[in-house]
Amino acid sequence: MPIINIQILEGRSKEKISSMIASVTEAVATELETPKDRVRVIVTEIPKTHWAVGGVPMSEKGN
Repeated sequence: MPIINIQILEGRSKEKISSMIASVTEAVATELETPKDRVRVIVTEIPKTHWAVGGVPMSEKGN
């Protein structure tokens, strides 16, 4: 059973995350020729204070 872990910055809508999960599930199921109900997707939202680029937290970059 494929397990896909996705880490994203917090702040996206529930609808956007649900849409992403559906798209990823479809792509993995198709590529691996496995039923969609065997695909697991785990989405972890990271606070902008806990995600840094170049040593600067995203919360300080204004993104």
